[in-house]
Amino acid sequence: MQGVMAKTLFGAKASASSQSAEPFGGYSKGCIAGAEQLPETGPTWQAMRLSRNRNWAHPTTIDYVKKLSAFAATQPGWAGLYVGDMSQPRGGPMLTGHRSHQSGLDIDVWMLPPKRLNLSAAERESLSSISLRRAKGAYVNDNWSRQHFEIMKAAAKDPRTSRIFVFPGAKVKMCDMEKGDKSWLRKIRPWWGHHYHFHVRLNCPPGARNCVDQDPPPAGDGCDDARQWVRDILDPPPPDPNAPKPKPRRELTMADLPGQCVAVLQSQ
Repeated sequence: MQGVMAKTLFGAKASASSQSAEPFGGYSKGCIAGAEQLPETGPTWQAMRLSRNRNWAHPTTIDYVKKLSAFAATQPGWAGLYVGDMSQPRGGPMLTGHRSHQSGLDIDVWMLPPKRLNLSAAERESLSSISLRRAKGAYVNDNWSRQHFEIMKAAAKDPRTSRIFVFPGAKVKMCDMEKGDKSWLRKIRPWWGHHYHFHVRLNCPPGARNCVDQDPPPAGDGCDDARQWVRDILDPPPPDPNAPKPKPRRELTMADLPGQCVAVLQSQ
């Protein structure tokens, strides 16, 4: 395994390890033992892009998806949720796409309101989500709805949620819409992209001693910070001539991951 890119090893595994469920490491440098697979279709959800085999996660995450999708199904025009990438069967770095989603605690939820939950496997490969942004993410567009607000609010208020990533204009819109207690908005974090889906990140489950949580979000509701993101989108500040050049992204090897990830890979 030494010297082999970790994504090649984890991407080759088609099923979970035969171990007790436990996340190891962090969201962007980790893996998961004993992952559970989200059923492809449930009473209030469908897993999308089945060919990617990324509908695996910690059992806490699976329960979270089921509960959030049941809430979504109470919203007008929503039959539940279309669920995008979670994790690979054993987590770890992915062959394509995300840097995170490695420890079974991340979920991408499509912005597209599900009208039906009997999509074929082929439809799940070809159907696209919808974008909610305009002006490069400074504002929401006409696809935005009260239902998007309510679903993300319910997601943020679940105590298992660490943070939710969504484009800046959506955060500002939610700040403007919330007329009561804004404390839950602390967990809604503006980030680039995230206009075809929102990304839920859960806290490490209780008792998961080898799981690494992200630092808590800054204090406060974060609305002023999101409004600054929007101002910077609309009127970008001049580039800093002294800013260091970004370093090329290095692919992770097994040596970068927690030691337990070797056993996760080797487990039957």
